[in-house]
Amino acid sequence: MTLAASHRPGPHAAPTARNTHVAAEADAPPITARLASFVATHPSRGWTDAVEHEAHRTLYNWLGCAIGAARHDAADAALAAVALLEPAAQASVLGRPESVDMASAALVNGITSHTFDFDDTHLRTIIHPAGPVASAALALAEHQGRAGRDVIDALVLGIDVACRIGNVMYPDHYDRGWHITGSTGMLGAAAACARLLGLDERRTAMALGIAASQPIGLREQFGTMTKPFHPGAAARAGLMSALLASRGFTSSARALEAPRGFVQVVSDKRSWHEATDALGERFEISSNTYKPFACGIVIHPSIDACVRLRDQGIAPEDVARIDLAVHPLVLELTGKKEPKDGLQGKFSVYHGCAMGLIHGRAGEAEFSDAAVNDPRAVALRRRVHATVDASIHEDAVRGVAQLEDGRRIDLRIDHAVGSMANPLTDDQLDAKFAALVAPVLGAARTREIAGAWRGVGAMSDVRTLTALCRP
Repeated sequence: MTLAASHRPGPHAAPTARNTHVAAEADAPPITARLASFVATHPSRGWTDAVEHEAHRTLYNWLGCAIGAARHDAADAALAAVALLEPAAQASVLGRPESVDMASAALVNGITSHTFDFDDTHLRTIIHPAGPVASAALALAEHQGRAGRDVIDALVLGIDVACRIGNVMYPDHYDRGWHITGSTGMLGAAAACARLLGLDERRTAMALGIAASQPIGLREQFGTMTKPFHPGAAARAGLMSALLASRGFTSSARALEAPRGFVQVVSDKRSWHEATDALGERFEISSNTYKPFACGIVIHPSIDACVRLRDQGIAPEDVARIDLAVHPLVLELTGKKEPKDGLQGKFSVYHGCAMGLIHGRAGEAEFSDAAVNDPRAVALRRRVHATVDASIHEDAVRGVAQLEDGRRIDLRIDHAVGSMANPLTDDQLDAKFAALVAPVLGAARTREIAGAWRGVGAMSDVRTLTALCRP
């Protein structure tokens, strides 16, 4: 039933409470313009050596995740769909022989980089920033034959944009059901590609504005192939936004902050200062982390605790019961008690704990369909019990393992491996990369890439890197 015309408020009607709320935010700072200026004008390598090293680690981790999933069913399906468009061969699909157009390469590489749920995490917002940003930037840079320095610059700046907007809105935006990796990733991808295209401040603002109309990703999709579609689609959207802006396509110059712009539409939390505080001095990539376990970051402390229990000589058969006190997000995101396949297993704290105790690790193999349905794993995870404790930090866990012989072993992780306080070392990152890439490209090629990643910023042509990443 439609509202009769005579009952609709006219254009000059008194403001409702809702309209008053919108008007109250009309004086939001011009963050679209400020971020665009930052992306367009910040000097190349205008950051510390520590930031530079973290940028290379981020790219390296992303490459490993993307190549590692190159043969996954999701990659096959995505490439089959892309092939129907008969794309021109402009950029590489990492880990595979195919080349496709750069937008499709951004899509597929973004999908594969997130398929294993093994990618980087900006812990403050739980954004996985490299998926959208690196996927878009590398595809464009390969097509253009750009230097590695240009790619690293674009990566740092693009991740800063995505994560700063995430800081503005998190956690309200995420709590509403948005998958924040996709719904901010298109902004980071647009920023990175605008930088690679050499767009001025105005056209960079247009690129951000075009991207702001394309937020991608709902948390309802977690546990399906559509979850990794989100960073891939965000990469493609950001790349296309920058290409459109480079040709004069226009958008609102206040697309991020306006009363009916991106931030105010998708979040009630609007900490505007987070977008520009210490802009150009503090870089969000410095807060990026890399997963030791191929699943949601919130269950890493629980897995770490079970790995350490195994390291004490405790076998799965020794355990009568494990009781864990966990952060509230653990059960909200990963509370599946009886996962049926590998994708669902990534959202089960119970399965993750079983893998940690049975295998002493939780890589991609431990989240296969076979691993999830292994009778030994099923039996063990039914002996794991988790309860919420709001006082527990996101990278911590408390618990007790009760053994069959009557002993009780306290479990305590203050900072899980892979957290900001306990980050993966370069050697651990090398080991993770090798485990992901060697089955796809072979041990010799894997060693070549591992020997090259620290020098990407000095490469005269990034195609040197992409050639190594193909069979």
